[in-house]
Amino acid sequence: MKRKNLQLYFIMGTENTKQREPLAILEEALQAGITMFQFREKGPKALTGQAYEKFANDCQKLCQQYHVPFIVNDDVDLAIRLKADGIHIGQDDLHVSIVREKIGDMLLGISVHSDAELQVALQYGADYVGIGPIFATRSKDDANAPSGTAFLQQVRSQHPELPIVAIGGIDNSNAHTVFNAGADGVAVISAICESNDIQLTVLNFKETFHS
Repeated sequence: MKRKNLQLYFIMGTENTKQREPLAILEEALQAGITMFQFREKGPKALTGQAYEKFANDCQKLCQQYHVPFIVNDDVDLAIRLKADGIHIGQDDLHVSIVREKIGDMLLGISVHSDAELQVALQYGADYVGIGPIFATRSKDDANAPSGTAFLQQVRSQHPELPIVAIGGIDNSNAHTVFNAGADGVAVISAICESNDIQLTVLNFKETFHS
């Protein structure tokens, strides 16, 4: 796991893209320089069946074209079928011990919100952890209350080598706060999906993590 791959971690599904074609948004983001992509197809109008699998496959092909790691959210069987680069799970998904056994040495990312959850993630060889929501988010109806950067700072202090990505309400205006707190990168949904100029948005994020 290269920590720099987490710098600008884009998460997207068809429910996040509103009027624009999802694959067009993904390709524009890849061209602009995102460093990792997570396929997260959830919500009341999410694709299912063959359409779901085809969309995942199309996203993966684009990521391969731009040499960007392709991560699947939650769906272990899909990740294995597609030979994805990795999988990301939350606390309500399949237990990390089962996921690690199923995926072998595939990248494993886990969302953690407490020290107890962090210890379990580390026990089963998480390659990186996601911490958040740092700020209020509109992209997930079931998101926890915003936590600020205190837990992020604590984890960074205790585990200086652990790859950490922060998520939740992060945009160009507040990303510097997250990097200053010790995150290796930021995971974003709406900041890119709702951007009128993805190239500029990505450039602004890049300036933040190089400053």
